Amino acid sequence: MFVSPNDQLVGTWRLVSAWSTTSSGERNDAPYGSGPSGFLTYSEDGRVTALISYGGRKPLSVGSGSSALEEQAEAFKTFLAYAGRYTLSGDKVTHKIEISSIQNYVGKDLVRSVKFQDDQIILLTPPAMVNGKIQTVELIWQRVPVGS
Repeated sequence: MFVSPNDQLVGTWRLVSAWSTTSSGERNDAPYGSGPSGFLTYSEDGRVTALISYGGRKPLSVGSGSSALEEQAEAFKTFLAYAGRYTLSGDKVTHKIEISSIQNYVGKDLVRSVKFQDDQIILLTPPAMVNGKIQTVELIWQRVPVGS
């Protein structure tokens, strides 16, 4: 039975690992810290939803005041969420962002190289400035079995 690449992409994926690599080959946990978690869902009707929680996030304390505002700012800085439409063309998937926790992403296309490997997908960003260095980010996602 033939399975189209688009059919291979449809489903929910759990983030296994993420790291960045500089042009000189230096590898880092950036940009999501050590041990990030996340989910990526591609629907049959062409919708994508991505959620990434950085590693090492701390629970918010109860209360108000300036420390609560600092905690909220840190919580915002360490969580990424977006949704929109996607298209798959060859080895590239394009996420057309309609809503995002980072407003600057809205209306943008996030293009990723995609590689299928058994029940995983590997997404690679184009080179971009990450923590003051030009880097590519590689994210490995594991398919979540239906019903899990």
